[in-house]
Amino acid sequence: MTGGCACGAIRYRLGSTPYDAGYCHCRVCQLSSGAPALAFGTVPLEDFVVTAGALRRRRSTSFGQRGFCPDCGTQLTMQVDHQPETIDLTLASLDEPDRVAPAFHIWTASRISWFETADTGPRFTAFRPQTRLL
Repeated sequence: MTGGCACGAIRYRLGSTPYDAGYCHCRVCQLSSGAPALAFGTVPLEDFVVTAGALRRRRSTSFGQRGFCPDCGTQLTMQVDHQPETIDLTLASLDEPDRVAPAFHIWTASRISWFETADTGPRFTAFRPQTRLL
């Protein structure tokens, strides 16, 4: 799978299919993406390969950072300190985003009241109970 930012300056290739795909409704994801929720998936860190351009990173929380295009601002990645061997990527930045569907929702305590999805995936008010290394 491949993907990239809105302006095309950043391109990436995945060495594996994203897993643990979900929606995040936390306020930081809302503000970072400009959307009511951010759809993400996870791959091993070594399976996310930037093939053009260079991500700019910003520490967005006490436990993680986000990677984005310095030209157009498209958010592409999130990395959390408690899972250094993985990287989350924004599913909408994939060239074929239909190939990976979110299966759950996290941080629904911050869900914007006028936004709801039609899926029936489980919803968690914060992190999922099975989140590793918290």
